[in-house]
Amino acid sequence: MAVALAAGMLSATTAHSAVTAAGADLPFTSVEAESATSTGTKIGPDYTQGTLASEASGRQAVRLSTGQRVEFTVPRASNAVNVSYSVPDGQSGTLDVYVNGVKLAKTLTVTSKYSYVDTSWIAGAKTHHFFDNARLLLGQNVQAGDKVAFQATNTQVTVDVADFEQVAAAAARPAGSVSVTDKGADPSGQGDSTQAFRDAISAAQGGVVWIPPGDYKVTSSLSGVQNVTLQGAGSWYSVVHTSRFIDQTGSSGGVHLKDFAVIGEVTERVDSNPDNFVNGSLGPNSGVSGMWLQHLKVGLWLTGNNDNLVVENNRILDTTADGLNLNGNARGVRVRNNFLRNNGDDALAMWSLYAPDTNSSFENNTITQPNLANGIAIYGGTDIAVKNNLVSDTNALGSGIAISNQKFLDPFSPLAGTITVSGNTLVRTGAMNPNWNHPMGALRVDSYDSAIEATVNITGTTVSDSPYSAFEFVSGGGHGYATKNITVDGATVNKVGTVVVQAESQGAAKFSNVQATGVGAAGVYNCPYPTGSGTFTLTNGGGNSGWDTTWADCSTWPQPGSGNPDPDPARNLAKGRPATATGSQDVYTPGKAVDGDANTYWESTNNAFPQAWTVDLGSALAARRLVLKLPPASVWGARTQTLSVLGSTDGSSYSTVVASKDYRFDPATGNTVTVTLPSGTNLRYLRLDVTANTGWPAAQFSEVEAYLS
Repeated sequence: MAVALAAGMLSATTAHSAVTAAGADLPFTSVEAESATSTGTKIGPDYTQGTLASEASGRQAVRLSTGQRVEFTVPRASNAVNVSYSVPDGQSGTLDVYVNGVKLAKTLTVTSKYSYVDTSWIAGAKTHHFFDNARLLLGQNVQAGDKVAFQATNTQVTVDVADFEQVAAAAARPAGSVSVTDKGADPSGQGDSTQAFRDAISAAQGGVVWIPPGDYKVTSSLSGVQNVTLQGAGSWYSVVHTSRFIDQTGSSGGVHLKDFAVIGEVTERVDSNPDNFVNGSLGPNSGVSGMWLQHLKVGLWLTGNNDNLVVENNRILDTTADGLNLNGNARGVRVRNNFLRNNGDDALAMWSLYAPDTNSSFENNTITQPNLANGIAIYGGTDIAVKNNLVSDTNALGSGIAISNQKFLDPFSPLAGTITVSGNTLVRTGAMNPNWNHPMGALRVDSYDSAIEATVNITGTTVSDSPYSAFEFVSGGGHGYATKNITVDGATVNKVGTVVVQAESQGAAKFSNVQATGVGAAGVYNCPYPTGSGTFTLTNGGGNSGWDTTWADCSTWPQPGSGNPDPDPARNLAKGRPATATGSQDVYTPGKAVDGDANTYWESTNNAFPQAWTVDLGSALAARRLVLKLPPASVWGARTQTLSVLGSTDGSSYSTVVASKDYRFDPATGNTVTVTLPSGTNLRYLRLDVTANTGWPAAQFSEVEAYLS
């Protein structure tokens, strides 16, 4: 259901926003590859679903071919680095590592093994989860200003971001603890240490199980864990290799897990499998801290009694589903100061299934690159707080923060009491929802399955570089339930692609001290869905500025950048937009030419020239270039289509933009044709009028792409 930077670190991802109050206090500093020196190729920015750049931190990264390198200037004294990267599907390799020009004996292993996840049962999902993380102790200390470089050796590698860290020496064994090695655990990682862990837990009741530096293989999950602390020498030293660490439905509590790593082997998402660090309950008054959790389905999937649980100072990376989910019946839980990157569903979620999550909070967490859903999602619950978090670069199907009554299953406890959303910073959050074919805002309040009856107070929010809107109010299930009892006070909105407020439900909200700059289309889009379901009332509480206009046409969505610089100027203006035609053949409908798949195509009625195909770009745009495609397969023999380009701003009166001309489509050149539009072209409706085709008695296009440059 569920589905990252912070104070204490300023990376290129967030430095431009000058944000220091929100997020976690982290032991590392991140540097973006696109801000480093490189002989590779920068990719991005991109906000479209299913691309490498769109899942990258900052929506940009650097692609290295064999022999190319990226060199980082070290921002702080460090002896370790973690690199977020991607390699092509099915490939693995290494990065050579250089410190101040000297090649290290160590290399950094890179692999696609944990990437390219498919979740076909989730509507709107595409192959996603392209990035992975790899870490390395450098074996030496480097200082601020030193140079650390990574060079591709035997495969293409896209480098996204590097985290530089000074890792402390391994901690000493606590007095009186029971070591897993004393019970037969193998720190080489060769032998099976499962029974040794069980024996140590049994022997250490009320005390500490010590996990010395080493690698430990655990082949089946632990259960019956209660009244014990499992402690390692540090997450860079004590490493447990398992995809299922603790799996138990209940515990008397008092469980503390701290200062070690659990690294799994989860390569796909199977929701029926408990492939989680913790699956179930740790019991009341438990804690999880200082953990490095990676390559799992979910970091912590928490059910049952987890009252007063504290989850803090952890890293949760590369999960195929949620980072953490409080799955009902959580009371007094505090999730704070954690770093989450590349989660395959909501990074942090509370889902009030069976019983409400109550008086619980997500505070001062840093979340980056959730690649399928939201950064933070609250699905129901009573008296919940989301405070001082930093969320960046959400991808398809998600907002930075979602406050929602989407239930998924019954029995569900809708939002109740007071929901506090305070002091959060959202950077490049929100995404185009492929199911709705319209965007989701940086912060979304969603009466999906029932009206919002709770009091929702949204204060002190910073929204930067949102590709679409800042605040969205919607009834996502299409039932028209109300979103009401909402207050938005003290927000800074800097650059939104479309609007500040995207109101799509009946209901009401009061806005005070919301100051906006760089608004792409208009201040407000107020068009409740379904049409006639009611009105959304915006009350001006004073102190608002920069967003006093309203989008006038509820028949279409405002496009990013209308009247302002486009946050994604390289995007395909036609992708996903409504398309019509004078005729079509069988399943080869007009929308196939704007679905983003060059293998599907529109074909007009046969033997009926002329034929016209039209797309509504949503607003008048200064398109300068068209790319027309046929499927790239060689069976599509070369052919010439005769066509003209027409344009309209109102959908009724069309003028010729490019006169009729022959265009040659040839599989030898990708079956692709580029049409340059004259300077001064400004159109909302783009029409292709086809009068002949030498290869088939109909007009045919697999993709019609339109670009600003």
